[in-house]
Amino acid sequence: MQESILPRLEKLFASTNPADLREGFELIKQEIDTMGSEHAQPLLEMLTPIFYIDPLDLPELLPILNEALSLIVGFGTKVIPALIQQLDTGDLKAQMAVAHALGRIGSDAIAPLLAEYQAKPDAAHRTFVLYALSKIKSPQIIQAVPYTLESAKSPDLELRDTATRSLGKYIEVINPAELSETLCQQCIDVLSTNLSDPKSDIRAKAVRSLGKLAKYGHLTPDRCAQLKQKFQRILGKEDFEWDRAYIVRKQAEEALQYVE
Repeated sequence: MQESILPRLEKLFASTNPADLREGFELIKQEIDTMGSEHAQPLLEMLTPIFYIDPLDLPELLPILNEALSLIVGFGTKVIPALIQQLDTGDLKAQMAVAHALGRIGSDAIAPLLAEYQAKPDAAHRTFVLYALSKIKSPQIIQAVPYTLESAKSPDLELRDTATRSLGKYIEVINPAELSETLCQQCIDVLSTNLSDPKSDIRAKAVRSLGKLAKYGHLTPDRCAQLKQKFQRILGKEDFEWDRAYIVRKQAEEALQYVE
C-alpha cells in the first residue's frame, strides 16, 4: 500500500460523515489487488473503530457499517490473520462484526480459527472464536465439532452458551453422511447434559440444537424417539414436572415436530 495515503485514510475514518467514510472505502478498494497481507493489519485497525458506532444512536450510519463489513470480506483470505487478531479488540460490536467477516470469508478461515482456539485457552477469546466459526456455512465446519463439544462443557457461562448454540449452527450445514455415529452421540450427550443447565438460555439453545440434529437428518428413528421423550418431559407431557422457563418450553414445542 502507498504510505502516502495512510494519513488521508486516518483522517477520513476519524469522521462520522458518510461521504468521508465512503471516500475512505474507495481508496482502500483501489489498493486491494496490490495489497499484501502485511498491509492488512494497519488497514483493519483503521476500519475496526467504524464498528464501535451504535446504529441505535446513529441509524443513518447502518448502511456504512454494512459497506465496511463487505469491504473487509472483499479482501479475501489475505486478511484472515489480521481479523483473528482483531477478535481481541475489547469492543463487543467490533468483535461481532469481525466474527461475521470471518464467517463470510468461509471455509478458509476454519483452520486458522481452530489454531487460535488451541493457542489461547482464555474463555472470553474462545467465545468469539466459536462465534466466528458458527457463521461459516461450509460442511467442512465439522472439523470444529470436537473443540465446540469441549467448550459446551466449560464452567464459563458465556463460552458454554456460545458453544451450545454453535453446535446447532454447524449441524445445519454438516453432511449427515459425514457425522460419525460416535460424534453424533457425543453431540446428543453434551447437549442433553445442558438441558439441565441452571441458565435457561443455555437450556433453550440445547433444545434447539438437539432439534436440529433431527431436522437436518442426522438421527436414527430410535434417537428421535429418545429425544421426543426429553422434549415431552420439558413440556410436562411425560410427568408432572416441566421446565419453568417459557423460552425452553417454546423451543421444545418446536423441536417436537422434527422428532415425531
